[in-house]
Amino acid sequence: MRTQPNSADSAPANDAPRAGDESRTTSRSSLPRSESWLLLNSGPCAPAFNMAMDEALLEAVASLGQPVLRFYSWTEPAATFGYFQHYAEIERTTHLRPLIRRPTGGGLVPHDADWTYSVVIPPTHPWHALNAVDSYRRMHEWVRAAFARLGVATELADCCRKSAPGQCFVGWEKFDVLWQGRKIAGAAQRRNKLGLLIQGSVQPPPVGLARKGWEAAMVSVEVGIASPAGLKVTPELQDRVTGLAKERYSSAAYNERR
Repeated sequence: MRTQPNSADSAPANDAPRAGDESRTTSRSSLPRSESWLLLNSGPCAPAFNMAMDEALLEAVASLGQPVLRFYSWTEPAATFGYFQHYAEIERTTHLRPLIRRPTGGGLVPHDADWTYSVVIPPTHPWHALNAVDSYRRMHEWVRAAFARLGVATELADCCRKSAPGQCFVGWEKFDVLWQGRKIAGAAQRRNKLGLLIQGSVQPPPVGLARKGWEAAMVSVEVGIASPAGLKVTPELQDRVTGLAKERYSSAAYNERR
């Protein structure tokens, strides 16, 4: 894995440049934490639906006017891979199917028992102004704090450990979350004029933690979302998710486009 901002899922990855995508160079280590957030717990969903919902939330977050924290899981084993990766290379790397191209950058991530989440930030929020490295570190500081709340000591990697191409959880990048010298959390990003999308995957350490407890800790360690409002999925948002899932993330033409 490379360490540039558009590299593997464990790196501070920004996604494909599209209309309105902008480069950010601001570096800020502390953010105001008094704003209100929206919370969406989708539960188990189909792989294509999961990617479609995250993209639809990125499209909608500016009009929502509040950051969104979403938790979700998978109705079947699957693997996602970064927008920039080549399908032919990925399909040789894993037997998992379906293989779905994420809306964010990064490497191959297997999904089954992992704990997945997304954070969607509107363009007016200070987090959107962070550069890719700082927003990546900010996200994993949050994950580390949640584990600490549960009595599990983790740390952020201070350097890189290379792995085979596309393998997200074999090696690690700077600011990945480590437990006893093993990577347990990585993420990928996409930032454009619509907002900032971070998609994260946690491979929980074998210490008997319950997913519900970790999700509660993720909410409680952030002062601004101690009492988050539930996000109502409107018919318009649902229709957009359904369309993206069918036309994009379930489409071989899209997933195998490069």
